[in-house]
Amino acid sequence: MHTNVWYVDENVDIEKYYPQIVEAAECLKRDEVVAFPTETVYGLGGNALSDRAVAKIFEAKGRPADNPLIVHVASRPHVEKLVTMIPKQADELMKAFWPGPLTIVLPGGQSVASNVTAGLETVAIRMPDHPVALALLKAANLPLAAPSANLSGKPSPTTAQHVIHDLSGRIAGVVDGGSTGVGLESTVVDCSGDVVTILRPGGVTKEQLEEVVGKVNIDPALSDDGHQPKSPGVKYKHYAPSAPVTLVDGSKPYLQSIVDKQREEGFKVGIIATEESKAFYHADLVIPCGTRNDLVSVANRLYDVLRKFDESDVDEIYSEVFTHEGVGAAVMNRLTKAASNRVIKE
Repeated sequence: MHTNVWYVDENVDIEKYYPQIVEAAECLKRDEVVAFPTETVYGLGGNALSDRAVAKIFEAKGRPADNPLIVHVASRPHVEKLVTMIPKQADELMKAFWPGPLTIVLPGGQSVASNVTAGLETVAIRMPDHPVALALLKAANLPLAAPSANLSGKPSPTTAQHVIHDLSGRIAGVVDGGSTGVGLESTVVDCSGDVVTILRPGGVTKEQLEEVVGKVNIDPALSDDGHQPKSPGVKYKHYAPSAPVTLVDGSKPYLQSIVDKQREEGFKVGIIATEESKAFYHADLVIPCGTRNDLVSVANRLYDVLRKFDESDVDEIYSEVFTHEGVGAAVMNRLTKAASNRVIKE
């Protein structure tokens, strides 16, 4: 399959000046799948009302079919067509954070293709905060099921080049709108019960959610790999480069001692560090992923750093750890998945 690449400048009037958007939308109407940028990562979109289109998403990614997908919309009326009700707390969150990196799990799902919800009686929906994504959704006039546009298990793509690397020849096209913003997938919250529950941490923090709706729970299943997921991105190993990743919860000298031992045994070793600590370490490759004082910068760069290690010849990767507060919760969730829960404590 030939994969088209449509170049779009997000800073101009997209809907007026870009026939590329129309062409990509026509592919979506024909039940083809198209990758496009959002403010989080690049998504792989297909008609959420078509079993055939959604099946192509799973096939292109190599994604297990029991993993539900997020449905992307451009307007509130599209949401109302997809769910049985919008609880008061969900309505408040939509008003506060949409468009934006917040996915809301709502009662319903019968209106979307059966393979979108993986058999659940809920559907996960979000409205992306990216001009290219919104223009494509409006041009297609469809809700789009859109997981991250990468091979399943690999680091999520934050540039069109990442998408092309993974999926060229497997999908109809890529709308290249430049680098994404947040760099990590959306926060997923369940609003189908009495208390809002975080199913996956992301760009909207627990603290921000609680400012709007009061008490927010964290799903204990986040640490259980054996459950049926209500949220995309929580069941299987995710975000992993080819070399194994291990988190080191300890001091810089302790992390360096582990690296020294592995290098003495003949392994090529990489370290995920911060701008503040990178000069301390000696390894075959040290890549900073932002600054510890600004965890948003770490979130922005994390997937790009993981992919850079994939381009290297290191045998093992060791990473510093971060706070679980604020955006740090999302960073640590992705790093823990990348490491398959491997953590060494000092």
